[in-house]
Amino acid sequence: MTEPFAHLDATAEAYDAVAVRYTEFARDELDALPLDRAVLTAFAELARTGAAGPVADLGCGSGRVTAYLRNLGLEAFGVDLSPAMIDLARRAYPDLRFDVGSMDALDVADDALHGVVSWYSVIHAPPRDMPSYIAEFRRVLIPDGPLLLAFFESEGDPVAAFDHRVAAAYRWPVDDLARLAGDAGFAEVGRMLREPRHGERYRRGHLLMRKDGTAVQGRFAR
Repeated sequence: MTEPFAHLDATAEAYDAVAVRYTEFARDELDALPLDRAVLTAFAELARTGAAGPVADLGCGSGRVTAYLRNLGLEAFGVDLSPAMIDLARRAYPDLRFDVGSMDALDVADDALHGVVSWYSVIHAPPRDMPSYIAEFRRVLIPDGPLLLAFFESEGDPVAAFDHRVAAAYRWPVDDLARLAGDAGFAEVGRMLREPRHGERYRRGHLLMRKDGTAVQGRFAR
């Protein structure tokens, strides 16, 4: 196993091992998260601007967010490292497309996607590799296409590893992640920071951006 791909193999194997349990745990999570649903709805409205086109849910797991995006009127498909997760997604949503793959090396043409969501999946990218992930998101997006990142926020501290229950993961200061995306050619549209609910340990961050776009008036912020 070579070092550049070691974390990908480890993450895929870890999620394969817990795929059924993790799917049951997260199945109806969005039902209790109105702020998270609001951010996904805002993303969908931006993605529907102009001509219709495909939207990718990267790190889709068993497909619950992919299906939610479809229900918001998007041509959504999912990509995940874990073959077991993709198998569960295909069985749960046979009308949707799901592919095994890595979000840092997508089998997608340049400027092909009308939106990209990374819903708590980019947390598994080692910090040194985050610029390459953001660059890949920019490569596949159409000009002005929206990007939504959901992550665990480190509340002003530096980027920090934490004991994620499945695989190695990192918390990010929201300003640092926004700056990194800005350096890669994204303009911030808005952000939402949500305090941990009962049973959660960390504040949740959500960044909504556009490729090479002009930031939209308004800001989701605590």
